[in-house]
Amino acid sequence: MTQEEPRDRGRSAGLSPAAVALAARCEPRVNELARRMAREVFEQLRGYSGLPADVKDVEIAATARHAMRLFLRGAAGGVAPDALEHFQERAAQRAEEGMPLHLLLRTYGLGVRELWRVLRETAAPGEQDALAELAEALFTAEDRVVGAVTESYLDEQAALVAERQEQRRSRARALLEGGADPAGPTADGPTLVLYAGFIETVPSGERSPVAVRRLLRRAQTALDRAFGAETLALLDGGGGHVVVPGRGEAPARLLDALREAVGPEVRMACARAQSAQDIPAAGRQVAEVVRVARACGRPAGLHRLDDVLLEYHLSRPSDASDRIAALLAPLDGRPELLQTLRIHLGQRQDRRATARVLSLHPNSVDNRLTRIQELTGLDLGSPRDTALALAALSVRAAGAAGGGAAGGGVTGSDATG
Repeated sequence: MTQEEPRDRGRSAGLSPAAVALAARCEPRVNELARRMAREVFEQLRGYSGLPADVKDVEIAATARHAMRLFLRGAAGGVAPDALEHFQERAAQRAEEGMPLHLLLRTYGLGVRELWRVLRETAAPGEQDALAELAEALFTAEDRVVGAVTESYLDEQAALVAERQEQRRSRARALLEGGADPAGPTADGPTLVLYAGFIETVPSGERSPVAVRRLLRRAQTALDRAFGAETLALLDGGGGHVVVPGRGEAPARLLDALREAVGPEVRMACARAQSAQDIPAAGRQVAEVVRVARACGRPAGLHRLDDVLLEYHLSRPSDASDRIAALLAPLDGRPELLQTLRIHLGQRQDRRATARVLSLHPNSVDNRLTRIQELTGLDLGSPRDTALALAALSVRAAGAAGGGAAGGGVTGSDATG
């Protein structure tokens, strides 16, 4: 490259001939400066010394050398978009390698400081204006490069996080469907399977894609921290399954952690699968326990199979399911009556407790219960009709999805919330 080329490019960037000349006198020192920065200057940074030698001596030194030459040859202050691609590619590479962003950005900051030192040392008396021009150009170039580096790093990091999350979802899905773990054979032994229901924690009007993503991130973080490892979760805005191989019990504070992350109305059920073959049955059982507990008006919290044993049994599909569900058909279009029936049964037919949950006067609850009995013909004071009402609520909530009883290799978890 001739000496005229950097001068021409310097003029196109708005630099004076004096500034271009000063930058050109610094260019022969680039190789020496890049080596010193990689081996000495950057060693000041916490975490830099632990990087592999080839990353420090080759990758980082080469990037520093490229950045300094790019600036000194006049591109600073007028960097073309394609000139930033080198820094963006290196930033993505650093993100993939796990280099912290703060460490990466500080290498650029220290590089600018060292280049400024060389410019000051090289400037002769009377070149103050040229030095000031280069200082302004240097700050402009740093701003553009750091912006591009940060954006590229964060984009790559987000892509890596999404990839890891999808891998975990794929593993959870495979195990719940009875397939092989994509990450390799899962060690045979107990596996904790749980279902967490979030559907009551977020109002329907606030379930935007952004709100759901935030909720899922908080839930995943709470799960990982509670178990002390990355959990295999298959969640959406309404909740979902979590599979934890090698664990037979849930941490004592798991429910509290999920409540803090997602909201107080979390519902959760756990089961222990004795082997990998039992995971699908455990998954069906815990989801059904949560569904039945919600359908029958149970308060949110930790639900055990034993807590809803009768309701679980009554909700099993049979030839009579449609006729049982039809018992409550007269209440269609009257959601307040269905809600009252559900809460009243969940509160063990305690009218005052039902009134507290619904924020109603006990007399209003009585009026609603009377209207329910008039419309359906069910006598809620009769054990038989109460059992039919429970079964109807459960079967209606199941809908077309139905439900299958869990296999013999599944046991209820004794986890507490």
